Amino acid sequence: MKQGYLCLVLHAHLPYVRHVDDHSYLEERWFFEALTETYIPIVQVLERLVRDEINFRMTLSISSTLLSMLTDEVMQSRYVHYLETLINLALSEIKRTEQDKDLYQLACYYYEHFTELLLDYQACQGNLAGRLRVLQEQGMVELLTSAATHAYLPLVHTREAIRAQLKTALDLHEKTFGRRPRGIWLPECGYESRIDEILRECGIEFFFTDTHGVEWAQPIPIFGTLSPVLTPMRVAAFARDAQSAKQVWSSIDGYPGDFDYREYYRDIGFDLAMEHIHQGIHPDGIRVNTGIKYYRITGLTKDKKLYDPQRALDKATGHATHFLSSIRQQISEAHTTMGRKPIVVCPYDAELFGHWWYEGPHWLDQVLRQLAEEQMVIQPLTPSEYLEEYNDFQVCELPLSSWGRAGASDVWLQEENVWVYPALHIAERRMIELANRWNEPSKEQRVALNQAARELMLGQSSDWAFIMDNKTMVDYAIKRTKKHVNAFTMLYEMLVHDAIDSRVVQAMVEMDPIFPDVDYQVYRSQVQKHTGAPSVLFLSWEFPPLTVGGLSRHVDDLSRHLVTSGWDVHVVTVQPGDCAADEIVHGVHVYRVEPLQPDGEQFFHWVMRFNLQMLERCQALFEQGLQVDVIHAHDWLVHDVAKVLKKQYQLPLIATIHATEHGRNGGIHTELQNRIHQVEHDLIREAQRVIVCSDYMAHEVITVFSLQDVEVDKIVVIPNGVERMRFLDDGVITQVSDIHAVNDQHHIVFIGRLVREKGVHVLLEAAPDIFADFPNAVIVIMGKGPMQRELQEQAQHAGIESRVRFLGFVSDETRNTWLQEASVAVFPSLYEPFGIVALEAMRAHTPVVVADVGGLCEVVSHEQTGLTFFAGNPHSLAHQVKRLLHDKALAQHVIDEAKLMIEREYDWNVLAKNTIHVYEQVLDATISREAAVR
Repeated sequence: MKQGYLCLVLHAHLPYVRHVDDHSYLEERWFFEALTETYIPIVQVLERLVRDEINFRMTLSISSTLLSMLTDEVMQSRYVHYLETLINLALSEIKRTEQDKDLYQLACYYYEHFTELLLDYQACQGNLAGRLRVLQEQGMVELLTSAATHAYLPLVHTREAIRAQLKTALDLHEKTFGRRPRGIWLPECGYESRIDEILRECGIEFFFTDTHGVEWAQPIPIFGTLSPVLTPMRVAAFARDAQSAKQVWSSIDGYPGDFDYREYYRDIGFDLAMEHIHQGIHPDGIRVNTGIKYYRITGLTKDKKLYDPQRALDKATGHATHFLSSIRQQISEAHTTMGRKPIVVCPYDAELFGHWWYEGPHWLDQVLRQLAEEQMVIQPLTPSEYLEEYNDFQVCELPLSSWGRAGASDVWLQEENVWVYPALHIAERRMIELANRWNEPSKEQRVALNQAARELMLGQSSDWAFIMDNKTMVDYAIKRTKKHVNAFTMLYEMLVHDAIDSRVVQAMVEMDPIFPDVDYQVYRSQVQKHTGAPSVLFLSWEFPPLTVGGLSRHVDDLSRHLVTSGWDVHVVTVQPGDCAADEIVHGVHVYRVEPLQPDGEQFFHWVMRFNLQMLERCQALFEQGLQVDVIHAHDWLVHDVAKVLKKQYQLPLIATIHATEHGRNGGIHTELQNRIHQVEHDLIREAQRVIVCSDYMAHEVITVFSLQDVEVDKIVVIPNGVERMRFLDDGVITQVSDIHAVNDQHHIVFIGRLVREKGVHVLLEAAPDIFADFPNAVIVIMGKGPMQRELQEQAQHAGIESRVRFLGFVSDETRNTWLQEASVAVFPSLYEPFGIVALEAMRAHTPVVVADVGGLCEVVSHEQTGLTFFAGNPHSLAHQVKRLLHDKALAQHVIDEAKLMIEREYDWNVLAKNTIHVYEQVLDATISREAAVR
């Protein structure tokens, strides 16, 4: 029986080093050497495993810069020339060493190896990416991407630039490999908290961190690094296993330092006289690594022994066996305590295998072959497969981390490279400015805009700062950074001054043709400029997933149906901790602000601070190009921001009063209540129209605020609506544990906030009377609020606590299932402006009993669409509930009538159109006033 999993992950990346103007750049050899020693050998290993019918799994990340070079015809042609040069060099070595048997055999070995690589490469016409796609389709390899130019994301300044790096990479990957990757290799494993919501927005399900990236998470992960954890945005983070990393990475304590392996630092390009190597080095006579290396590591000595390829391969086979033995022991120990199968994640730079550790591809081959023969304990797996096996991962806050020095940003932000980021940050902001400015550019402008995006991304490559810190090829890294920043600046100046030099722009395109399908609009702020459709700005402190009462559901439903009616809808609301700051939900643009915490009991102060935050966000949105026709404020909590925006931007204001402080409390009794009451009245005065949900509410608003005729004329009644409920009408039911615990058990359900105005205490007072006639009846209470403990104590004192279930806050799916399964739904409110939850129960084909108060009386007609009882009277409530439980014909009658009524009077499509009519009336009146002034 398998006890755990091994996840092998290779990250293949090189910076973009294509120089169309000069093929002699030393840096292009990075690509050719990696192709020769790493990429082609690894692909060959994987293809042989497939041919030998070995069932294996490998995860391979291909950066977009490397992918662009792999598929570039110029680079493919140059690589063929590179291999031909090596073959000729090996031929000359065969002649030179023919008198030395051992060296001669090694020279022949390299000649045969280079020739095989050339034949292999020409056979696939250089299409290495196509071969990887086949391996993916065979189900053995999971292909991932990285950021477009391997930018170190924690030091990227703006959200837009991070998103551009990710989306550009995802688009290129999908175009090349035929499917969107589920995971990503974050460049340098660089992560910080703001990145996870952008990953989620881009559809990324998982990423990798260094060991401490998970070990230092809060709360401390209970399974350590042997299981992924979820970020607050539910993106999975897989951590590198420290033990296996050291075995494979370390040149001192790990396998690559074994004395029988090939010595990387002894190459004929430096060992031999120029007369023997001139055809294999740089045209300017610069000595370089040729790839022909005759010696093994031997030890800490300059006296190196000759390399023995077969001996080295045998050693790699033994190291594969040792590696799996260590993993096996680790998994066996963890499995007994975890209660699930652990996963050991082993991520490495692909270039380790073959380039630095010449025998690495053979080691990979042996690990995967021996795993296939494994009869117990270990199974190879990809991250996606592990996420499909379990669905209850721990949610943690992850710290800033990387696999660079000190585990943070030290490598990329040192004295040598600190100058880079201020310049890049200016370019980021300017790129966003350009993207937001041009909606419909000319062809000439579009070419320049797209090239500006390329230049910025290329300048952001983490490789340049890394090279500066590492003090290798520093001049080249500085030159590349300045080249791209300067090119971007030139393009920016051309665009903003309408002085585009097409010849200069075309030269830039030809020099760096990476990402041919790049779209500059990827840098746009998520605020959309006006599309021509009418547009409304909703202000609401509640919006899903934050659901405290009916306000959230109302704003959600109305906004979505306005979108289907052709309106652009923008919602500014509160950000819960586990939700994206900005997103588009069912076509609705949602912007969330994270409110400051309440200041003790000073709730009113919290509301003021929240309004200030909303105001700042709205003003920023308008500055970024948001244009709206109408502001729609929902309840008094957004009064301040609505009032300021109305005056600052000369926009008409609509207000919906969902309830009043007077009605909630049966009068105004405290100073806080009076202040809220005054704010409500001021919101009514400021608004051009005031929407209420029922005739009852219209009367309450007019009476409570003593409205004069001119204010009364503002009042418009538009009821709440209800949609087809997912999981109900389509015949699919979400399973709820214990819902069928007892045969013929009657479930009496309540849904709502546990506050006095909802009357749950009246239901509990009626419960003994109901239970006397129906011993199998159970009351199910869904919702939470300040009265929960008091209600639980009431049930306990009445001796009915075993028959009353407090479920707390439940998901929509759970709520819908309980509604459908209930025998009756009860809403015993003492105050209820409308009662949307009663409509939802009716939509679920459940008979309802409601108090004869407020808007409930308008929704429920006694003995037609439900039953009503005298508000606050438990005996009346019990009587009506028992009638429905006794009389199945009556119950079915009210169900049928309620269904017809909902379809006729409470369809959201109709209600949205009624709301639009209100908007249009206000807009027409505004236009008329402006015309009169002119």
